[in-house]
Amino acid sequence: MTQLTHRGSEAQPTRFSAGIEPDLFDDRTILVTGGTGSFGRSFCKVVLQRYKPRKLIVLSRDELKQFEMQNDGFFSQHASVMRYFIGDVRDRERLEMAFRGVDYVVHAAALKHISVAEYNPFECIRTNVHGAENIVVAATKAGVKRVVALSTDKAANPINLYGASKLASDKIFVAARNLVGQGNPMFGVVRYGNVIGSRGSVIPFYHQLINNGERELPITDSRMTRFWITLEEGVDFVLSCFSLLVGGEIFVPKIPSMKITDLAHTMAPDLKTKVVGIRPGEKLHETMITEDDARTTTELADRFVIFPAMYQHGRAAIEAGSRLPEGFVYASNTNTDWLTHDQLTTILEGIAMGPGPIAER
Repeated sequence: MTQLTHRGSEAQPTRFSAGIEPDLFDDRTILVTGGTGSFGRSFCKVVLQRYKPRKLIVLSRDELKQFEMQNDGFFSQHASVMRYFIGDVRDRERLEMAFRGVDYVVHAAALKHISVAEYNPFECIRTNVHGAENIVVAATKAGVKRVVALSTDKAANPINLYGASKLASDKIFVAARNLVGQGNPMFGVVRYGNVIGSRGSVIPFYHQLINNGERELPITDSRMTRFWITLEEGVDFVLSCFSLLVGGEIFVPKIPSMKITDLAHTMAPDLKTKVVGIRPGEKLHETMITEDDARTTTELADRFVIFPAMYQHGRAAIEAGSRLPEGFVYASNTNTDWLTHDQLTTILEGIAMGPGPIAER
């Protein structure tokens, strides 16, 4: 059974730490798009705790979030290496300016909310698809060494625009290898499920309802399952993929599933649940590797690596993995690894989401 790991204020290793190069970001310049988001802040914090980067650049659109990050006690202690760029991934010229002298890029900026994307389709495409194209072009022009883009389980067999836009983004980063051949930049994609405690997950929403004294928690469907990963494990997984990256791979972590009903019961065992129905664009279960993707996928001890269909080669460590059986699908409802009540309780106790029964800030 997989043990999800939550760490406190210090960056402790998680189960994805083993493959991380110990000096990966030492004396390097790293840029994070969407760097003021949940993942971006956690990523920057871990980098500063573990490495001695030359510069760590945060690029985002939100002036207020950058101001708050600059004045955060932890980040203010590292002001000498922190840089804050106001910019948008839609703006290629701004990216080209920001990427000058950058060694590594983590692309975390995206429009992520399903309903927002459905209601604002043009904006979703401009950020998630055109933004991916701009990242590839700007990184290539600037001579960036490695780029890792964050994706989502909703990009596999998508049924909503958000998932479709991230699938298109994934395809752009996978195909970017054709632009540069065997040289730099090397582009790769990380695809994982719901992040426990991030602003976009159901957990803060439930926590707010509990604090407000609600007597019921809404459930879209009692059968619904999801993949779950902690922010800390997501950061370590991205770091470890930098070490494995050859170009064009999609990295998928082995992570546990959990039913939404079980999650609600863990957070509020005394509250009833109310089925409200699946929202437009939602699935009962999420898939991270489809049957068609599985034909070009290698399995390692802690992850799967999806290779592009147009070429089949990489580092020996990746090629040494096992090929998947015919008909294999990696989905949240058929997953063999399930998150337990005790494991989730332990994780929630370490997450600061404001005063309440789960955690104290």
